[in-house]
Amino acid sequence: METYISMLRGINVSGKNIIKMENLKEMYASLGFKNIQTYVQSGNVIFTSENQKSKELEQAITQQIKENFDLDVPVIVFPMEKLEQIINDNPLVNDKNDNAFLHVTFLFSTPQTIDVNTFTEKKLNGEEIYFSQNVVYLYCPNGYGKTKQLFFGKKIKRGRNNKKLEIDK
Repeated sequence: METYISMLRGINVSGKNIIKMENLKEMYASLGFKNIQTYVQSGNVIFTSENQKSKELEQAITQQIKENFDLDVPVIVFPMEKLEQIINDNPLVNDKNDNAFLHVTFLFSTPQTIDVNTFTEKKLNGEEIYFSQNVVYLYCPNGYGKTKQLFFGKKIKRGRNNKKLEIDK
């Protein structure tokens, strides 16, 4: 059995796509997962499974959410070792940055191009942003709720005029 974390996007936000965590835990159990733990109402779930393929787990969870709750919810799943690696590889951890203001956003796919100017123009004083494969590291010393970097999801998939940014692989 391997330990995994799954993150459901867009549930329990502003009163939409409501899934109670006890119902989510029951659904995970129905898929044969064990040691199921949820984190508040976030949709983040830690569990163990004999299945060793994250993509298959993502598909199974997505399909079961559709069946149980009639919601189309994007799901990311990866082994806990991957989460530990992501945390340990954070390039914004240093002596000058307060760890309380470090954030990580997970992407469903590695961006091919990124409009660098979109992000540098909107940075507030002291903010830092770093892209690495399917992860965006963000440092928001003014507070996560005040940053203007939060809406980068659509911007990194823009068309032809993007400047290329080398993604750390």
